[in-house]
Amino acid sequence: MIYTYTIEGMTCVNCKASVTDALSSIDGVEEVIVDLKLKQATITMKHHIADSLFRDSLPTKYSFKAKDLHMPTSGFEDMEEKSKLQQLKPLFIIIGYISAASILLHYKTWNVEEMMIDFMGLFFIVFSFFKMLDVQGFATSFSMYDPLAKSLPFYGQIYPFIETILGVMLLMRYNISIAFIATIVILGLTTFGVTKTLFAKRSIKCACLGSALDLPMTEATFIENTLMILMSAMMLFIM
Repeated sequence: MIYTYTIEGMTCVNCKASVTDALSSIDGVEEVIVDLKLKQATITMKHHIADSLFRDSLPTKYSFKAKDLHMPTSGFEDMEEKSKLQQLKPLFIIIGYISAASILLHYKTWNVEEMMIDFMGLFFIVFSFFKMLDVQGFATSFSMYDPLAKSLPFYGQIYPFIETILGVMLLMRYNISIAFIATIVILGLTTFGVTKTLFAKRSIKCACLGSALDLPMTEATFIENTLMILMSAMMLFIM
């Protein structure tokens, strides 16, 4: 179970560390991610824990309260009755449009290699666009499963820009070998985190489309990342 709470009174990194330690000390808490800028704490817990326990664990200078819509950031209880296909409909539509655009660009020649490169380039551009709508929100969700973003929060904040750069490089055919290698490394790390999350059966939010759309972490995330890695490896082998 993952819940997000608002915490007022934090002014520096020491406050962040103090709040993190206090909340982490409560029995049943698995992970605490405190965002100083957003003044919030995202808490992963084994079972539901009363707000009062969190509130009592903090020094009096901090104000702890549930967000206006107190619900798991990744539980998706309001979507439990929906099938995975219904939940992932926006993702499938976006990938469908990207695929159609890639085909239309080369339908006269049916150059599969060029189609693949354009698909990857458009994939990065479109997906980075959704992340750009709320970079901080994306970074918070991304750090839930990406190992590098979890260790280096700054990485999550620059990730959308990295995707944009890779997309432009692929579409302009500029140093595409470097773009393919970067894709394998970056998505390889993310896929490792996704795999761990799926095996642990953690119900969290997928950050692939940023915070604009509430998508659950499912096998679809693993498949889309793996597909991009395989295409990059294939193109490196062909070149």
